[in-house]
Amino acid sequence: MARGRLRIYLGAAPGVGKTYAMLDEGRRGLERGRDVVVGLVETHDRPRTAALLAGMEVIPRRQVVYRGAAFGELDVKAVIARHPKIALIDELAHTNVPGSGHPKRWQDIEEILDAGIDVISTVNIQHLESVNDVVFQITGIPQRETVPDEVVRRADQVELVDMSPEALRRRMAHGNVYRPEKIDAALSNYFRVGNLTALRELALLWVADKVDEQLDRYRAEHGIAGTWEARERVVVALSGGPEGDTLLRRAARIADRTKGADLLAVHVTTGEGLTGAHPAHLARQRALVESMGGSYHQVAGADIAHALLDFARGVNATQLVLGASRRGRLARLLSPGVSVITTADSGSIDVHMVTHEEMSRGRRRAPRREAALTPGRRLAGWVLAVLGMGALTAVLLPFRDELRLPSEMLLYLLMVIAVALAGGLWPALAAAVGGFLLLNWFFTAPTHTWTVSDPENVFSLVVFVLVAATVSAVVDLAARRTREAARAGADAALLSTLAGHVLRGDAALPSLLARLRETFGLTSVTLLERAGTPVPDDRSDPRAWRIAATAGGTPCTSPAAADTDVVIDEELTLAVRGRLLDAADRRVLEAFAAEAAVALRQRRLREEADQARPLAEADRMRTALLAAVGHDLRTPLASARAAVESLRTTGVDWSPQDREELLATADESLIKLNRLVDNLLDMSRLQAGVLGLARQPVALEEVVPRAIDDLGPPGDRVDADVSVELPEVVADAALLERVLVNLLSNAVRYSPPEERVLVTASAYGDHVEVRVVDRGPGIPREAHDRVFLPFQRLGDRDSHTGVGLGLALSRGLAEAMGGTLVPEETPGGGLTMILTLPVSTPAPAVRPKELP
Repeated sequence: MARGRLRIYLGAAPGVGKTYAMLDEGRRGLERGRDVVVGLVETHDRPRTAALLAGMEVIPRRQVVYRGAAFGELDVKAVIARHPKIALIDELAHTNVPGSGHPKRWQDIEEILDAGIDVISTVNIQHLESVNDVVFQITGIPQRETVPDEVVRRADQVELVDMSPEALRRRMAHGNVYRPEKIDAALSNYFRVGNLTALRELALLWVADKVDEQLDRYRAEHGIAGTWEARERVVVALSGGPEGDTLLRRAARIADRTKGADLLAVHVTTGEGLTGAHPAHLARQRALVESMGGSYHQVAGADIAHALLDFARGVNATQLVLGASRRGRLARLLSPGVSVITTADSGSIDVHMVTHEEMSRGRRRAPRREAALTPGRRLAGWVLAVLGMGALTAVLLPFRDELRLPSEMLLYLLMVIAVALAGGLWPALAAAVGGFLLLNWFFTAPTHTWTVSDPENVFSLVVFVLVAATVSAVVDLAARRTREAARAGADAALLSTLAGHVLRGDAALPSLLARLRETFGLTSVTLLERAGTPVPDDRSDPRAWRIAATAGGTPCTSPAAADTDVVIDEELTLAVRGRLLDAADRRVLEAFAAEAAVALRQRRLREEADQARPLAEADRMRTALLAAVGHDLRTPLASARAAVESLRTTGVDWSPQDREELLATADESLIKLNRLVDNLLDMSRLQAGVLGLARQPVALEEVVPRAIDDLGPPGDRVDADVSVELPEVVADAALLERVLVNLLSNAVRYSPPEERVLVTASAYGDHVEVRVVDRGPGIPREAHDRVFLPFQRLGDRDSHTGVGLGLALSRGLAEAMGGTLVPEETPGGGLTMILTLPVSTPAPAVRPKELP
């Protein structure tokens, strides 16, 4: 069933007309033919509001008695049972009387929405949790009834019912809000012009936030990338340095100049991770921006300027605050830098360049990037650059007169490439410079001087250095790309293993978290779940979270306690402890987090199914028992009663033969009734696990004849072949007899009248097999297991032969005694039931008699 839609009328203060607007909307719905009912409305004795209720269907309130007084509350079950299209329910933040179904009315409404019913409700701005303290500062009156902001933000539609303070005070003065004796006190206290103005501003700003969320959703759904300056948003770019504090405070002052402006801080990480950023600075600046009412964001991108602009356009930013560059003049000449590129490409976004104290200290040294080559290869490159160039020079010197400079340069270039392949960029650059000097000293006229007589040779040497440097850079870049490709391949292989984790049963979630911890070398990995309704600033509150699953050492009790956390949704967060993860690792972490959420939900669904299965079985058993009592017990009771009443009749002179026949009918019916009741009681005890057993050594040659005798007349059709040499079995004698009676009764019932039923027994090692063989129609192999389900009568020729408990009870009793009961096809046609029981002392095997 689809969840209902929630519409809320929000007002700045009581009396602005929220309830009136809600009822007016309800009446318009009725006029349009929609099914509208009033779940609960508080008129507060306002005539115009009460007049709108006339002619509308009102659900009676549920009376709750508390401390000797009766209170009328919303009847949630009655509303759901009535199941209208729209329910009108007043005062969303109302606190229910103790003893109600939920503590708060908004929780009642959530249950009604889950039932697929649309709800229209009302709330005042002072009842929202986020502004509760602000309202107290303004009015001096604490608000004890609050509703979480998230509940109202989740509403499909929030409509502001607005009224100027002067108009509201006039409405109160005319007696349209409170009774006359309360008007003066209200106007001089809560409903002062200043209070109403401040509350109105709070309501307008809150609704503006809600509208802003809808605008962002609309722009995202329609792919609108341009900036719509519907509201000021100031984005400040953080580089991870100490100057970020200055930028944040400057950006906050810019945002404060416009009421309702948003402040967003963003840090861009490159593909290499947190390059150039200090984690401690970022952590402090994150706390600073959140204390200023802003939000912190982190995005990844290969190009910082374009990633920053993409983020700013994505949040519909109007202003961007950047720190002035710390690079020197030479660096700015070689590369324009992030600030210049961002300003040039910003378009309609205003860019503010802010100076700071760190400018004069030069650019901080970025952390060293992970080397593309191993230390061994780099060492080999340096050795080859030094020894290889010297060896090549020694080899070429005897042939100096035969070789020309271009040939010598090509040989040196080949050596530079070899050094680049072995040791990367820097050894190759050193080899290129060294080759330039060696060519100049030994092979360029005039030799043994740094002077070059031919200008063409100068050009050749310069080209040689440039080519050598370019080739070295390309080789180094190829090595880095190879490393990145290898890492991407490893990530892909790692992610490919996630697909099967959720299908691994109960251990899927622990296995997934353990794999994540091992992969990244973490101390602990914890999946956190919210313990209640989300509230602001609850990321560091352990009471707001509970541990859904964990692997490793001491788990994190809140997202703030983790080194890295990934928000999965509003309810779940994956928190890891051990080390900070870079941007590439975080992408894999997010994939793990998504799989962990799926595994958790599947585990919850499995647990719910396991809990529901016994209830379903019990319900099915209860239904079948009622059917058995209503039908199958009636037949033997009716037969026995008819026979007894006939014998008691004084007006009929029964012959001895008739009297004997009536007594036999009554006796047979009572035997069937007794057996049926015993089966029902024993099956109930088996289902409840309270069946008492007295296991002891039992001789089959004593139990089998008693079971045949218990059958009565049908027992004449049974042949028994049970050797006295068989060892005793461990069983409860009375229950074993019951099992045999059920098996024999079933075999006789399904065997043709001219065929006999055979009972044989044989010992094999530490167990004895009792076989009950019939020549009936048999049972298909695919139905062998179904015949042991309670209340099954496969292939019965009539519906008056019992409730189908015989075989189900027989298997249950056999397993309770430590044995088994399985069906088998009889050679030549029919069914053989094999009862296996443990022996008290092993004995030589006794072979069964051959079947006829």
